[in-house]
Amino acid sequence: MNPTIQSIRESLKENIDNRTPKSFQRFFKEEVKCCGVKIAIVRKIANKFWEEIKTIGKPNIFNLCELLFSSDYCEEAFVVAFWLPKIADEFKPDDWIVFKNWIEKYVNNWAKCDGFCNHTMGSFLVKYPIFIEELKEWTQSENRWLRRAAAVSLIVPARNGHFLKDVSEIADRLLLDEDDLFQKGYGWLLKVTSHLHQKEVFDYVMKNKENMPRTALRYAIEKMPQCLKLKAMKR
Repeated sequence: MNPTIQSIRESLKENIDNRTPKSFQRFFKEEVKCCGVKIAIVRKIANKFWEEIKTIGKPNIFNLCELLFSSDYCEEAFVVAFWLPKIADEFKPDDWIVFKNWIEKYVNNWAKCDGFCNHTMGSFLVKYPIFIEELKEWTQSENRWLRRAAAVSLIVPARNGHFLKDVSEIADRLLLDEDDLFQKGYGWLLKVTSHLHQKEVFDYVMKNKENMPRTALRYAIEKMPQCLKLKAMKR
């Protein structure tokens, strides 16, 4: 076993809280695999080992990330999510294939999806916006985690004012999806977009509210003034 991976796993094992798996599981419909380490502790462990590996080069860092992903433990996937944004300046276009492959092979719950996509995929797309068109195609994928990724990969960029038109297009493509996983995903995307583009998101909601599932609608208007919420919720 890679010595770094072994050390990370030993650190995680030393910080297990036996109450955590039960409380963690209640947020998921599917069974999830977790050690039982609180997320704040995982972040500290990730940061500690980052100091040891940050100079080994991107290919070696990617290899460590894949080893962590392959264990299927949520905490090890979260280490990846904490590490990769630190080297976003080194991302290259070919990394898109790597990232997509990791989602398809290793992501199997919303926490892994969101943890990886919010910052890693978000940073990649800001650097290489040409891939937004392919991201939109993920909304029709048979892989449900690619579909979720299509929305949540834009969360951080949208919060910073990027990709307004693309947010609307992704919401359009997921609008009628019956799975609440995707309703919450694009609803969340609309909500963070509304921080800087409230009028545009409100207009979008009003235009589509007759067809938009209530779950998505409630997420989208969550941070809006009460007067706008009332207008949006009125059928």
